[in-house]
Amino acid sequence: MGRWRCHTASLTSSSRHPGALVPAEYAAAVILPTRIRTGLAEAGCPANAAPMQAYLKSAMPCHGLRMSDLRRIVRPMLGADPITDRADWEQAVRTLWDDAAFREERYAAIEVAGYRTYRPWQDADTMPLYEHLVRAGAWWDLADPVASSLVGPILLDSPGTEGERMHAWANADDLWLRRTAIIAQLKAGDRTDTDLLTQVIRANLEGTRYGSEFFIRKAIGWALRQYARTDPDWVRTFVATHAAGLSALSRREAVKHL
Repeated sequence: MGRWRCHTASLTSSSRHPGALVPAEYAAAVILPTRIRTGLAEAGCPANAAPMQAYLKSAMPCHGLRMSDLRRIVRPMLGADPITDRADWEQAVRTLWDDAAFREERYAAIEVAGYRTYRPWQDADTMPLYEHLVRAGAWWDLADPVASSLVGPILLDSPGTEGERMHAWANADDLWLRRTAIIAQLKAGDRTDTDLLTQVIRANLEGTRYGSEFFIRKAIGWALRQYARTDPDWVRTFVATHAAGLSALSRREAVKHL
């Protein structure tokens, strides 16, 4: 959300570490979401809130915060009071996500999920949580960072089992799971599994169940355009080989920088 600027928003001491008076006996899974919600509300920019909500076509209201401002609020909290129990960490993510009253609370949930302290918990056991985020988010601003920043690294670490999962997601009954499978390797570079990329795209070409959906066609083009930075010849060959099944949008995006 880099386009949104607010000159009145400031990070006060309370917004950096709100909720200091929350009783210590409360679980970490409750304390952290409470502090984050307080910080986001205090730093909100009302002038941006309605335009941002309209831009995102969101039924959920917004605080009007840019991502850079949101991270300045959330990350110090994560560093100051790291959660030490995996179940508490997952519950904190779910609480922020499922009980969100403002869209930025879901962005914060993604920040909590991907914070570096919790890197050891990024594995197959976390994938049901990320599937839940994708299904419940059901829009590009929520599903895409989960796909590239949370699902993608797990796929790189466990290409066998998670590759099978991506194949299943690419054929799922949910558009956003399909999109996630297509763009999960955006950051993989020369570690991209081209066989998997081929499979997940083929499952969503024109004529398939979701092949005519804008967000699927766009995802295909995006995934190919990104991999073209690593292997442009492979992408050229793929586009030529699959010309009949690629939409005009997918083709245009794929060869944009070739």
